[in-house]
Amino acid sequence: MGLDGIYRMSDESKVKVVPANYDNSKMSHEEFLKVLLANIQWQDPLEAQDISQFITNTVKLREMEVLNSFESNIDKIKDTVDAYSLFFASSFIGKSVQYSGNQTYVKEGKGKIQFTLSEPASRVQVFLLDSSGKVVEEKTFTDLFPGTYPVEIDNSSLPDGYYQVVVNAVASDGSSLDAKVESYALVNGVKKGEDGKVYAVTKISEIPIENITAIGG
Repeated sequence: MGLDGIYRMSDESKVKVVPANYDNSKMSHEEFLKVLLANIQWQDPLEAQDISQFITNTVKLREMEVLNSFESNIDKIKDTVDAYSLFFASSFIGKSVQYSGNQTYVKEGKGKIQFTLSEPASRVQVFLLDSSGKVVEEKTFTDLFPGTYPVEIDNSSLPDGYYQVVVNAVASDGSSLDAKVESYALVNGVKKGEDGKVYAVTKISEIPIENITAIGG
């Protein structure tokens, strides 16, 4: 039998279903099926794929279907969690919260902060600054062990509002130490940011809810 009517198809003449630089790892099962059918339709008759290869491709298709379904369910769960987080955060509105940060709220001359040391400190100075940067309150502590220390603010001359907290901790050799500062804020509202995170909104800032460590107080 002559083979004059049979010819090999060049790579240039084959149908290109997807771009040459397509990322196969991102191929959906619909795209995979499209490529598979096109491959069977345009395969070289002299080098046709056997049924085992087709079965292998079918298994891959099923794996993609399962993966796509799983990813879809994960996205739905994430959307549900995000919606619940916003609903949960709404319970913060109108309440005082403790959070990791250095802007604390003072009302009727009273307020609170706390700092945490991971190493012993020979001296710790806590400063309260107003919006102009002026020191309006100062406290000094000596010979502190690692731990958390609350600081009460009680100064009737302080107007209501937010004040910056600065904590300077020094070791026995005179070197500076890190101190974690937690302040208090009054929550006026909540919002979902462009980054997908939920924030507690105060008069001067937005606090990620994961930075809130306590409610009330």
